[in-house]
Amino acid sequence: MFLTRRTVLSASAASIALAAAGCNQPAASGADSAADQQLNALLDRIATTFLHDSPEYATSLAVDETRAGGRYIDRLSDASKAGGHERLQKSVQAVTDLRAISRDGLSDAGKVSYDVVLTSLENSNAASQFDYGGGATSPYVLSQLSGAYTSMPDFLASQHPVTNRDQADAYITRLSAYAHVMDQEIEVLNADVAAGVIPPDFCITGAINQLQTFARIAPAQNVLVTSFSDRLGHVDAIAAADKTTLAQHAQTIVHDEILPAYQRQIAALTALRRRATHDAGIWKAPQGAELYAASLKANTTTSMTPDEIHEMGVDLVQSLQAEMDTILKAQGMTTGTLVQRIRALSTRPDQLYPNTDAGRDQLLADLNTQVQAIRARMPEVCHTLARADLQIRRVPEFTQDGAPGGYYNGAALDGSRPGTYYINLRDTAEWPKFTLPTLTYHEGIPGHHWQISIAQESAHIPFIRSALMGFNAYAEGWGLYSEQLADEMGVYTNNAFGKVGYLQSAAFRASRLVCDTGIHAKRWTREQAIQSMMAATGDKQSSVTTEIERYCVWPGQACGYMVGRQAINRMRDSARQALGDRFDLKGFHDAVLTNGSTPLSVTETLVNNWVASVQRG
Repeated sequence: MFLTRRTVLSASAASIALAAAGCNQPAASGADSAADQQLNALLDRIATTFLHDSPEYATSLAVDETRAGGRYIDRLSDASKAGGHERLQKSVQAVTDLRAISRDGLSDAGKVSYDVVLTSLENSNAASQFDYGGGATSPYVLSQLSGAYTSMPDFLASQHPVTNRDQADAYITRLSAYAHVMDQEIEVLNADVAAGVIPPDFCITGAINQLQTFARIAPAQNVLVTSFSDRLGHVDAIAAADKTTLAQHAQTIVHDEILPAYQRQIAALTALRRRATHDAGIWKAPQGAELYAASLKANTTTSMTPDEIHEMGVDLVQSLQAEMDTILKAQGMTTGTLVQRIRALSTRPDQLYPNTDAGRDQLLADLNTQVQAIRARMPEVCHTLARADLQIRRVPEFTQDGAPGGYYNGAALDGSRPGTYYINLRDTAEWPKFTLPTLTYHEGIPGHHWQISIAQESAHIPFIRSALMGFNAYAEGWGLYSEQLADEMGVYTNNAFGKVGYLQSAAFRASRLVCDTGIHAKRWTREQAIQSMMAATGDKQSSVTTEIERYCVWPGQACGYMVGRQAINRMRDSARQALGDRFDLKGFHDAVLTNGSTPLSVTETLVNNWVASVQRG
């Protein structure tokens, strides 16, 4: 979602066909008006400006230097306050430029792009006006989930290419830049603290623990060195002696620059922890209520209030628990409360993989089998099919303690790297077998990988929308809807416990509505939220604790899932009612997917337009 897992502008999956033919396609066929041409030129300029300021994204997408506004392979983003202010100024100017275009003069497709990009920029700008960390959606520059240390090592090890000498030299340059970025983050941290923004004590502790875990690895065994050496070994154009010199140079930078930067962050956070409180919510920050409102709007693309979201969650948890209760009783599990029965199921030997490397390998192999099985059935529910490959990997061990249970990273546009679904395997007991299919449907197919790949492979969506722009409620709403869709496709017909896993996952997302708003609007404690989610889902305390602590540092993000799913369901119900026997599930999915990530209001308009086109025959 790399970098921060889900962002308003986010690099996503693509295929080699798109890289070869799709990046410069017009907004839509027939979009030939002067206003459309003006819009497309502006969107290209905005995309290039963003990529120039975000060289990691450019690398993740593997775009050419012209698209990215110049050379980027040896640069990292400016993490300073000044850099953030400059990016915000550019984004504000982009809104001004966009509003100067006459929307009335645009084609229908042009109007969609106009509305999508304007909404994204305005929501992002509103969140960035809160000058803490990454803005309202990620207000703490350093926490167990934020900071370059959470993503940069994996980015350099798995996404920075090393196929020739120039790329190898660029890697060395980026290693030194990494240490500089970490020092910039300390400066931001100090400025935020002076403004009264301090992460909760447990989030600081989580960050310190992960920084220390990485810092304890000897430079020669550090992934920043070993991955570089391994990739150098496959580059025939570099002499053996030069490979040795390059690898040694990387090791020296890790020893002399990066690890000392880690120690400086550890020291800064250790000193700050003495001043931190245990208060979990962002309400404690200056303008905390306003900040949370801005983050909710950005993450849900609705105007729902915290109270409305909270009550939606309470109602859904109750109905989903009733369904789980019915199934468990039918399977002979009648003794104890619902939570006790789910926990009993979660600890049965037949539901657990060994917490060993062999057990983890078997788990990943089983997930890949599930992916292939559901991919083969996707023509049953979609006219438009995704082509991009998907790989499943474990979350890197040096960040697994604070990372989410699963997340998706996009593929390179040139096909050099497939989409990747990461699963956190720090403890396989956190993933009983009956829970795993649902996660795979969400992160992989028909979820994020499917949705993002279809957008990337489109020949009519402007590059800025297909590759850089995403909406949390749409993306996560589709991911959660995909779990439901898999159930509707009958994948649990002979797997009652798998159906319980699906319902438990839905209850978990409904509980997120309750806990996120509880923490940030109702001033719940961390412990109160943990107990609420455990009672709703029966999940293990360790995994629930990681989730609750996530909500504390990404306010509002967790609300996008169920708000988005419910919106998609309302759209489907409305379309089915309007069309009756003419309703086509494949057509509905195409209406939702083939226009890329959109605000929910725009998604609804697109579905309504599809309904009208069917009615016209």
